[in-house]
Amino acid sequence: MVALGLDIGSSSVKVAVTDLSGGKKPFVVRYPQQEMKISSPFAGWAEQHPDDWWTYVIHGIRLALSESGTGATDIVSIGISYQMHGLVIVDKDGQPLRSSIIWCDSRAVVSGDELAEKLGPRIYGERLLNHPSNFTASKLYWVKTHESAVFDRIHKIMLPGDYISFRMSGEYTTTFTGLSEGIFFDFKMGNVSQEMMTALGISEDLMPRPDSSFGILCCTNTDFENLTGIKKGTPISYRAGDQPNNAFALGVLHSGQAAATGGTSGVVYAVSDDIRFVADSGVNTFAHVNHTPQHPSYGTLLCINGTGILYNWVRNNLFEGLPYSSLENIAAGTKSEGLVVLPFGNGAERMLQNRLTGSSFSGLDFTRHDKKHLLRASLEGIAFAFVYGMQGMQKMGINTRLLRTGNDNLFQSAVFTQTLADAADVTIDVYETTGAIGAAKGSAFGAGFVGDLDTLHTDLVLCRRYEPNTNSETQQLYARWKNILTDRLKYSEP
Repeated sequence: MVALGLDIGSSSVKVAVTDLSGGKKPFVVRYPQQEMKISSPFAGWAEQHPDDWWTYVIHGIRLALSESGTGATDIVSIGISYQMHGLVIVDKDGQPLRSSIIWCDSRAVVSGDELAEKLGPRIYGERLLNHPSNFTASKLYWVKTHESAVFDRIHKIMLPGDYISFRMSGEYTTTFTGLSEGIFFDFKMGNVSQEMMTALGISEDLMPRPDSSFGILCCTNTDFENLTGIKKGTPISYRAGDQPNNAFALGVLHSGQAAATGGTSGVVYAVSDDIRFVADSGVNTFAHVNHTPQHPSYGTLLCINGTGILYNWVRNNLFEGLPYSSLENIAAGTKSEGLVVLPFGNGAERMLQNRLTGSSFSGLDFTRHDKKHLLRASLEGIAFAFVYGMQGMQKMGINTRLLRTGNDNLFQSAVFTQTLADAADVTIDVYETTGAIGAAKGSAFGAGFVGDLDTLHTDLVLCRRYEPNTNSETQQLYARWKNILTDRLKYSEP
């Protein structure tokens, strides 16, 4: 038996083919090879068309089956992970009414403030566990305010993963975890927030049918079988946003555990069995994948928009697309020599109270510095942004001593990872897994082929461990970086 996992990112789609017997290593492909384009017609906007994701999903599945030598009819379950907080709206025929307003789009900050005023702090603080901020509900309210003709034609409101599942099955479904990611979930009632529906001026009928992340949410249809060869009726039995799913892929399921990622954005995701909502903290609380009313499980998420996107920008603009392995060698042999980089150039930063600070270079000396120094300072600046956010989490009582992460993206860089370990005084374990593999495993549990969640992670392979070094030089670099950020924030209004 083989499970299929999808990870729908804003950079690419990853597809994992996972043998449930354990006889073969999971096989993962990425499609397309070049990063997906993000449309930004105005400052702070970020859009992608849902049908592009669908095209890449189909091509990625065909490629994964072909290259792994797996028969399409061997697939017994499908799991979906997806970029969080995106808004997909469709008409009565299931056609997208506009491009998706994706996670890093910051146009809806004012809309979020207006929603918060309508709801009041008791509702968003005690029932939603989040200020609406710039999340999916706020993006929907922006559409209502600025594109009323589009808003009036909405038949269903979905997250990116819900849309892909709809294309596979023809059914409109979502999860409680997903509802919480969009700020549509009432934690007290355990269902769609009626107060949010009233504030948005919509009927609950516009929301897909919600259920748990694990379980048979729907099944594939004939159209999907014709496109991929995967049998009609195959259960789609797991769904979660990319960060809760990444934590699940790393076996982070229990209170006190924490995971991290370093892709286009950077994330620390800590699990607890009690609520950690603090207004204006810059972090957010969602229902974790194993959350139930009887056994609550909350994920506190720190997100930094400008991380890997900065590294990629430096690579493409200064090093002509040089392989990341070559960049690592250059960075390892270089010191930043007083150059400081703030990486916040990818929209409003939640941990900075939704400020649009922009990225900046400080201390640039034309007689001393070249692109090598900028490369090193960029990796340090990204690591220091993580540290700054983690210190904010500490004020909420979340003291992370161990981070689990996948052997992917920024965490393949020893320069970045050791800098983070040293500056944050945290141990970092790097495992050989990806979100797509986690989604495949989740589907196996959701479909009933595996009886215990924890057994799904006994095969995790530890690649590297980074122990913190009480390196005074790194600590001094971080102190200078923090001072520069503090000064910058004085001139950047929330």
